[in-house]
Amino acid sequence: MSKLAKKDGRNWLLYLLYVRNEPEECLRLIEEILKETNDRNDFASYIKGLILRSRGQIPQSLDLFRWSQKLNPFSVEMVKQVGRCLYLQGRTKASIEVYEEALKLCPDDWEIYHFKGLCHTNRNEIEDAMDSFRAANLIQKHDATFMQLGEVYARKEDYKSAIDTYLEALEFSPENPELLTTLGLLYLRLSENLKAFQYLGNALTLDATNQKALLATGSIIQDRSDHDAALLKYRIIAAHNPNSAQLWNNIGMCFFGKSKNVAAIACLKKAQYLDPFEWIIAYNLGIVHLSTQQYASSFHYFNAAISLNPYFATSYMYLAMALSSLGDIENACNAYEKALSMEEDFLIFLNYSLTLCNYGRKERAVQMYMKFQEIFDKLDAASKELDQDVQEKRRLLSKALGVQ
Repeated sequence: MSKLAKKDGRNWLLYLLYVRNEPEECLRLIEEILKETNDRNDFASYIKGLILRSRGQIPQSLDLFRWSQKLNPFSVEMVKQVGRCLYLQGRTKASIEVYEEALKLCPDDWEIYHFKGLCHTNRNEIEDAMDSFRAANLIQKHDATFMQLGEVYARKEDYKSAIDTYLEALEFSPENPELLTTLGLLYLRLSENLKAFQYLGNALTLDATNQKALLATGSIIQDRSDHDAALLKYRIIAAHNPNSAQLWNNIGMCFFGKSKNVAAIACLKKAQYLDPFEWIIAYNLGIVHLSTQQYASSFHYFNAAISLNPYFATSYMYLAMALSSLGDIENACNAYEKALSMEEDFLIFLNYSLTLCNYGRKERAVQMYMKFQEIFDKLDAASKELDQDVQEKRRLLSKALGVQ
């Protein structure tokens, strides 16, 4: 406090009111002090800037920090607060310049490097961001810096380095549920469900109501078709965050897995109401309506999902299935071709062949079936036995087309 303040007998009281979170009384005292000192108490201006920034009044707080900096030009704290305000305004280039100025005053402050790294991250200057976060950690290790550095590695799709960063962070802070959850989610993204489950479970041991960990754990359990156990996890989240679109999406698909289609649609529509621009919700609504033979509704939802995310090949496959069920074979074929142009998946070839066979286009159906067979034969035995529906379709098509 003494580094920031000009001598005033009430600075201690000002500081006490601020840390006790009594902003109104604090502001009253600040105005009194500033009036008496003709606005020349840098500490009072500094505290007022912090209060205004916490209320979202960024431009006003920036003016106060700049004035405090003029009153106390050798205070690195003032310079850091100016940089922070510029960052919050989205003026990241100016913020970086201010943090460079702060480093001249204090070259071994981890916070300066950390926030400089945040600025570079927002500007998508990945290498500079990593250099700043590494420099921050060399000075002083902080969970927040490890989290940001891991996030930058993940953005680069360097998942091994991201995992190594989070594991190093856990050595420093082994009981941080946020770190454990983030690491679990990263393993889940890499389809290493066993490791994901382990770290998410550790996170829940430390924080039983951690919503991210509960949602991810529920998803893993749901993938194993244990829908009742997954719903128990989701019930805990619903008690704390009932307006989560992802939660209701997952609940909806649990009910779908239990063949409770009316409940599934109700939950998915609630999820869509909460987040109308989330493509996976529209996609799942399409799946449920397709399974209940509501083909027009299914077409509508798959079309919406594609509008929101045109890069998911399976959406085009299911759109084609809805179109073929509505009798529009030409557009169905176009949708299948679009799906195959994005990904040559055995399931797309199989359904394409089935649609062509149903419409009497046997020659083209045989071509698609042979391509399906070529990819399917390369799968391991466990994958082949995984989906009985695929095996049944394969058997029926093989018999209908007269091929092995």
